[in-house]
Amino acid sequence: MLLTLLLTPAGAAPGFHAWASRPPMGWNSWDNFATTITEAQTKQQADYMAAHLKAFGWEYIVVDIQWYEPGAKSHAYRTDAKLVMDGFGRLQPAPNRFPSAADGSGFKSLADYVHGRGLKFGIHLMRGIPRQAVEQNLPVLGTSHRAQDIADKKSICPWNPDMYGVDLTKPGAQEYYNSVFDLFAAWGVDYVKVDDISRPYHDHQPEIEAIRRAIDRTGRPIVLSLSPGETALTAAAHVTQHANLWRISDDFWDRWLALRDQFARLAAWNEHRQPGAWPDADMLPFGVLELGRRTTRFSADEQRTVMTLWSIARSPLMHGGDLTKTDDFTLSLLTNPEVLAVNQASTNNRPLFNRDDLIAWTADVPGSSDKYLAVFNTRDRVRLTPENARYTSSPVTGDPASAAEIDAAVDDGTKLFLAARPLDPTGEWNRVLWRDARLVFADGSERPLTDWTWDRADACWDSTTVKKDKSGRILGVGAEIPAVVEYTLPAGAVRFRATGIVLDNGRGQKPGPVHFLVVVGAPGNTAAAPGQPVVVNLADLGLPGAGRIRDLWTHRELGELKGEFAPEIPWHGAGLYRITPLPAAQ
Repeated sequence: MLLTLLLTPAGAAPGFHAWASRPPMGWNSWDNFATTITEAQTKQQADYMAAHLKAFGWEYIVVDIQWYEPGAKSHAYRTDAKLVMDGFGRLQPAPNRFPSAADGSGFKSLADYVHGRGLKFGIHLMRGIPRQAVEQNLPVLGTSHRAQDIADKKSICPWNPDMYGVDLTKPGAQEYYNSVFDLFAAWGVDYVKVDDISRPYHDHQPEIEAIRRAIDRTGRPIVLSLSPGETALTAAAHVTQHANLWRISDDFWDRWLALRDQFARLAAWNEHRQPGAWPDADMLPFGVLELGRRTTRFSADEQRTVMTLWSIARSPLMHGGDLTKTDDFTLSLLTNPEVLAVNQASTNNRPLFNRDDLIAWTADVPGSSDKYLAVFNTRDRVRLTPENARYTSSPVTGDPASAAEIDAAVDDGTKLFLAARPLDPTGEWNRVLWRDARLVFADGSERPLTDWTWDRADACWDSTTVKKDKSGRILGVGAEIPAVVEYTLPAGAVRFRATGIVLDNGRGQKPGPVHFLVVVGAPGNTAAAPGQPVVVNLADLGLPGAGRIRDLWTHRELGELKGEFAPEIPWHGAGLYRITPLPAAQ
């Protein structure tokens, strides 16, 4: 297999692209089970997929992070956990969670079970070598080298304590990765999601190349996924030659702002997509999530937007909810054959336009002159734009002199929206604070905004909080950006005031630059209609004549039209259509 890869002619697709010739479709344990998934639960997910989803193309069952941690309990990681390994520093399933691994056979039995359902089995792997293997200085299989010879103790994951990086300049380093993937191949693994590797991509290129070599030499077609994002666009040429899919963003959860931001990312990666090498917009956070504690926060319209965007942009589809608790609506999203055909088989996919947050994509229908058309209304009922804002700050950084002194009239409104957004990608994940946030009333009195509970908070990592100092004194409202916090304005409020500041995010990045916006919802700027028409000129699709329109979500024929198509799309919603050109005589 390695020989085949090395002999691939310049410009030709690597042989491993054939292992994922269409965007992978499957299920991953992270969104609901976090680090806690067990063998019994994995089998239940596989049983459901085989019975309800396999016929529609879903095939991968992927066990995500820390399957080797006996005491895993949540989406967090224990720093003092004793990981399960073999004598060569290779991680093993925790037998209290995966009993069939107690005899030393690893995931072989579970993989066989999944394969027996006509499905494929995948696992998660953190980049590097376990720190505990380095502390014990375990040998590298088949060599005279040991863990301490190959570990790079300066290369550590900022959010997980399990591993050190592997220094590929050291003898034994490649052999360690070879031994890991030889083990996975022996278990019957079909898919590996390698984490802490795609960001920062260029720093980790040697390990990505080592993993590619290790997989290819096994002779088993193991699909390679790289995580988390966002992967640097400058890595496009390299990543397409080394992975089957790679994340274009950090973890994607059920928040509108996160979904809105995926449009630009997928558009930027569009030219780099090719069969067998897929920009990955991350999992589908639908249904029951977070250890069964809640269901998705996405509205029905927003869920259709996710599926429509992922399909027209041909992102991999990995469902994250508990399959055994799938409701009828979620099942309808996952089993619409006409929508899934766009994801799996369309060609020449491309953005058509973005007109002030009304967006369209198009694609070709294979073997046909028909076109696919996806349209999106990513606007809010109250536009959270500088043009609609009562206050917009100058760029705010970590320099105290740049703090925003916010003062906005709210007397004619019913809703207050506090927004903070990065001005460039380096500003993402910044922590912001609306310090001393308060409402001023007509009689001149003031009350802290924190006396009221927000109606809705949308912020990175669900981070909106009433921030306090060490003594417990309330400082204001804090969040990681991008963020929007919505309040119902109390009677008599006439102004909102606060100081907008950017805090050190603890990730070694220089804070800022950030824009603070204050938007007030009032009758004059709150849309009453259920949606907005998105106007598409059929000639822009290469259809100068008339066309017949089919709605792929409802399976309804919408009739014939000529010139323009202008469906009304709900706020945060989407439409997906197939347009068949008609002969000129018609």
